[in-house]
Amino acid sequence: MCKIDRFIVLTKERRKKKVSRFIPLSIPNFEGNERKYVDDAIDQGWVSTGGAYITKLEEQMAGFLHVEKVAACQSGTSGLHLALVECGVQPGDMVIVPTLTFIAAVNPVRYQFAEPVFMDFDESLCLDPEKLAEFCEKECRLEAQQLVHKKSGRVVKAVIVVHVFGNVADMEAIMSIAGKYHLKVVEDATEALGSHYTAGKLAGRYAGTIGDFGVYSFNGNKIITTGGGGAVTARCADEVEHLKYLSTQAKDDPQFYIHNEIGYNYRMTNLQAALGVAQMEELQQFIETKHRNYILYKERFQDASFGTLLPFREGTCSNQWFYSLQLREDRLQGKDMRDIIGALQERGVQTRAIWGLNHEQKPYRHNIAYKIEKAPCYSATVLNIPSSTQLTEEDICYAAEQITEVLGGDEG
Repeated sequence: MCKIDRFIVLTKERRKKKVSRFIPLSIPNFEGNERKYVDDAIDQGWVSTGGAYITKLEEQMAGFLHVEKVAACQSGTSGLHLALVECGVQPGDMVIVPTLTFIAAVNPVRYQFAEPVFMDFDESLCLDPEKLAEFCEKECRLEAQQLVHKKSGRVVKAVIVVHVFGNVADMEAIMSIAGKYHLKVVEDATEALGSHYTAGKLAGRYAGTIGDFGVYSFNGNKIITTGGGGAVTARCADEVEHLKYLSTQAKDDPQFYIHNEIGYNYRMTNLQAALGVAQMEELQQFIETKHRNYILYKERFQDASFGTLLPFREGTCSNQWFYSLQLREDRLQGKDMRDIIGALQERGVQTRAIWGLNHEQKPYRHNIAYKIEKAPCYSATVLNIPSSTQLTEEDICYAAEQITEVLGGDEG
């Protein structure tokens, strides 16, 4: 029986059986003081966009990241939008973005009526600094301390760097390029809370604290969650205060409702923050669990012929939020990624494909995509596997076993 036939037969057999076991992709872990703090917020009557838990969460975040101030907000997306506003991104400007990321990192560029320029990535799945430098040098010119795109005449105002799956981008190179070409740097650390450098000039620096602005997400599948919610920080503490001001409808006089700027309803609620305070207490333990589980997966897949468990950048300590298998294209012949994900779902193992490339999405097909070469291959071959902090060794062994069976094992 050939591999494709065996794959189909195994899938059909699995569908005939009822699988009671289910291993989710990434779910929240509420084993600390979450209920206690939420109940306390309710008892106090502070449930909306004001309350002590918001302040406490901001202080916890600032202490953990070794920054002066953090502003809690409604979501990672709102944090990115606020950062672009603070960067001075105007209608018609350009912002360089990665093509391989969740589209939420790109859409805020359009909120400012600016245009994204899509960039390829390196082996870390993060933005490629070599192509970034090449684009700035060959496709643009410096004019009065602004980078101007030669063909369109648009000002290139900023670059959004996404630390994909908790992997830290090459920030030393990116910051050097940004300095040379007068670009603001917005770090999308929505997946990378706790990831940091351990070697080099940036040793000890956390993802989201190196660029001009850093943004975090507390969505339900992130390493900590507030149900929704996010946070934003900046190199300058005064800018964080201004971001907080903008997030609360730019109230200059809250009693008489005077507003001197355009503001947004982007502030986090106290109920969300109560969850976040409890989650921050557990963050370090969550990261240690992620590291332990990654090692277990690595052991299970070390001799796999169907693919490789992607590593994290050397010289960093990643939070290892998501684990990713890069499947060999020659082992995928006849196997559609949707079928693979469906077959694993039938076996009680939830997985997902990596994102569709943003420069191929309908709203962005007319935008510049600069030398996108690696992205198509990775987009077609990366499979995200269960990464929850509640996973046991038995769960990981079961998930690895099912993945190996569905992908054809180590047959020659």
